[in-house]
Amino acid sequence: MKSENRAAESGETAEEKTEKKQREHAAPAESANDHTMPARRVAVIVGGSSGIGRETALKLLSRGYRVFNVSRTPFKGERVKTYVADAAREGEISDAVRAAGEETGAVDLVIYSAGFSMAAPIEHAKSGDYRYLFEVNYFGAVETLRAAAPFLKRRGGRAILVGSMGADLPIPYDSFYSSSKAALSMLAREADMELRPHGVRVSALLPGGTATDFTYNRKVYKEPESLSYAPSVKKASAALANMEQGGMSPSLVAEAVLKLAARKNPPPVTAVGGVNNFVRYASKMLPERVTDWFVRKKFNQK
Repeated sequence: MKSENRAAESGETAEEKTEKKQREHAAPAESANDHTMPARRVAVIVGGSSGIGRETALKLLSRGYRVFNVSRTPFKGERVKTYVADAAREGEISDAVRAAGEETGAVDLVIYSAGFSMAAPIEHAKSGDYRYLFEVNYFGAVETLRAAAPFLKRRGGRAILVGSMGADLPIPYDSFYSSSKAALSMLAREADMELRPHGVRVSALLPGGTATDFTYNRKVYKEPESLSYAPSVKKASAALANMEQGGMSPSLVAEAVLKLAARKNPPPVTAVGGVNNFVRYASKMLPERVTDWFVRKKFNQK
């Protein structure tokens, strides 16, 4: 009776009050002309068709994200829309990321997970190979950040660049890969400084060896290309392959991506797991000649 009396006093019937509460708790509908506030959180993954990128896409889908993939190979599955683009071709990544942003009006999370690796001696490495590597590993990330920035600013979004422990520790005969990942870490730090005042945070996440097909897609220079370095290249690439295939799962790395994206004050650069973060710390404390000696031993080098 008391509730009926209060409804009568307010001029509303009990049924009207119930309908009002239902409207208040209903999810806001997105109008056909309102693209500035998407109903679902939006993520754009560059390199989301395989490996760490694909695992991250699946986890984001399970958390209710609307996910877009940008890569040369379409994502297998109808729930992720793919914009086909090649990171090595100037402008394609920018156009694809921009198109995803324009489709939704704003972006909450951008992940750069594209990568290429080559095992080759510096002396005999082909210019076309190492320039392609930097286009994919570094300049593609630059294009992604530039294109995504306006859409990230609208939601105070996050950008995560998937790097490598090779950014801090050299990988014998994978010198161009390590160099590109070191550049990626610095790019994240610089971009975080520039975009922080706009509510956007940028981080580089460094996994250790991860068991994906990335191992088998590495370009390894054989004896005719490596010449006198061939035995050392073979040993180093075999050690690296074993390290990766016996390493962490892509699902674990994907989970680290999501945790990093959810942090209120994320670090500009961090590794996946306590062991890798300790290794990063130790490598900065020890003289380079000491860490390089450990690396040579780990990769069966003289």
